[in-house]
Amino acid sequence: MPAEQFVSALNDQICREFGASQQYAAVAVYFDDLTLPQMAAFFYRQSLEERDHAMMMVKYLLDADEKPVIPGVEPPQVEFTDIVEPVKVALEQEKRVTDQISSLAAVARDANDFVSEQFTQWFLKEQVEEVATMSDLVAVCERSKDRPSEIEDYLVREHPGDEGEDPTAPQPAGGAVS
Repeated sequence: MPAEQFVSALNDQICREFGASQQYAAVAVYFDDLTLPQMAAFFYRQSLEERDHAMMMVKYLLDADEKPVIPGVEPPQVEFTDIVEPVKVALEQEKRVTDQISSLAAVARDANDFVSEQFTQWFLKEQVEEVATMSDLVAVCERSKDRPSEIEDYLVREHPGDEGEDPTAPQPAGGAVS
């Protein structure tokens, strides 16, 4: 059984993951409205991925016979000054999530809840990739903000959207949906 403090912290993280999903959906819509289909598709995929992360956490709690809480979330930022700002928002979000998941692992460790600590390890690995991806995308967007087609070309080359599933990923409640 997971430690009580871990269950509480994981439910808080479920809320943040759903919030991240909404923020990415808002960014995707922003790029869709600008007719930047590769940027839109990239962030729509990110939105689904964050939703799946929340549902992986839900499944963990369900499997542990604990009660997951499905929260309401704060409205995401929907107005941006240029095409760089939403990507910077995404990068800052990923850095925050890295800190949050690290704290979650620490809660489990401090409670001697080694099973829950092990559960957090996949998410920590994932965050390294997410921060690197968003850092690179911010650099590309800053360099090419006046030439958005170069950003689109970068995404076609570097993030075609067919990365496939990670077989080590926890299963989301309801099965994989992205």
